[in-house]
Amino acid sequence: MLAALMYIIVPMPCLFFGDGSTRFLSSGEGGAWMKAAKFLTGMSAMGSLAIPAILRHAGLIETGAMFIEFTSFFILVCTVLCFHRATLDEEW
Repeated sequence: MLAALMYIIVPMPCLFFGDGSTRFLSSGEGGAWMKAAKFLTGMSAMGSLAIPAILRHAGLIETGAMFIEFTSFFILVCTVLCFHRATLDEEW
């Protein structure tokens, strides 16, 4: 459930500080709020990877469960990249 919570938290900085688009992630412009949004997005993305690894290290989950979490994160990243690519094209 912690990983599912992280998947909800990951897009929140983009929604609150980036006007709902992913353009601010690839630009070097922006003020302190944009930098905070980039930091929070990176932090929550790393948390999505770190939580299963920490739980596996502590022996609370099995290795298969950790790899399932990593696979779901990879699918989420591919989805975000496809969305980012689609929003950059003006014809969509």
